[in-house]
Amino acid sequence: MKTRLFGKTGAQVGEIGLGCWQLGGADWGTLDDKTAHDLLYEAVDNGITFFDTADVYGDGRSEKLLGDFFQRNPRPVFIATKLGRGAMYPDQYTEENVRKATEESLRRLKRDTLDLTQLHCVPGKILEQGDVFVWLDKLQRQGKIRHWGASVESVDEALICMAQPNLASLQIIFNIFRQKPIKTLFTRAKSQNIGLIARLPLASGLLGGKLHRNQKFSPSDHRYYNRNGEHFNVGETFAGLPFETGLDLVATLEDQLQHGMTLAQMALRWILDYDAISVVIPGASKPGQISETIKASSFKPLDADFHDWLADFYAERVSTNIRGPY
Repeated sequence: MKTRLFGKTGAQVGEIGLGCWQLGGADWGTLDDKTAHDLLYEAVDNGITFFDTADVYGDGRSEKLLGDFFQRNPRPVFIATKLGRGAMYPDQYTEENVRKATEESLRRLKRDTLDLTQLHCVPGKILEQGDVFVWLDKLQRQGKIRHWGASVESVDEALICMAQPNLASLQIIFNIFRQKPIKTLFTRAKSQNIGLIARLPLASGLLGGKLHRNQKFSPSDHRYYNRNGEHFNVGETFAGLPFETGLDLVATLEDQLQHGMTLAQMALRWILDYDAISVVIPGASKPGQISETIKASSFKPLDADFHDWLADFYAERVSTNIRGPY
């Protein structure tokens, strides 16, 4: 596993991490404790050192699983969590609530200090008011958190956060179907030494290449209940594309597979070709998936001509179909 510098934190992290939304056992269907622990063993055995979770993933279950696992299996890992989508959302953002959420994450993760906490898709008007940044700065000075960042839904929200001098990281939706950040965020992030975390790199599984038109999803899976943004930002589900449209686009990509890669490996390799990205965080719900996806780190960069083709593909076939904040 190759490593990258994670922005101004100074930490070196494996360039492919693990997104831990699915460990909550909700929103991606059920996932039992044994499978969760098997996935974490597979991750560390394959050199993954960056784990991204949130307090609302399974109402704290994802954090607790990580805390229990690394208490029993100590490793020099970097755990990023998030706050702001639980009881605070959409208009109960107070210093007391932010502190309480931080302390609850510390307890579940069994840590004295959080490596990184991130504002979790907090409403833009709250970001504009700026109080949440002051509270995070205070928690940082008090040693509750080492660094703080923000997970955002749109470029406009990202730019508000980037005006804050102590912002360490930004988490963005970035994949072959969501290329806008290349031109709107990358140069500034590099100049400010802000670590970029690429979430939903496989567009909720579309870019895994294994979904089909008759695919059955569990009613507890957001790919079943949030296809049109019924419960939260539609961009978090299939990158904001209608499912059937996404499958048509995937069929075109499968005709262009490069260097013996699977579609998932190619999609991750494309992201890793951008040095503005510090870490990409695919999820995994079945043993074996992690061992396959991390191979993207060992492949050579994609050809410049193919990057150009993908840029044209996005502009001509994809961009007009994206829904939700962007």
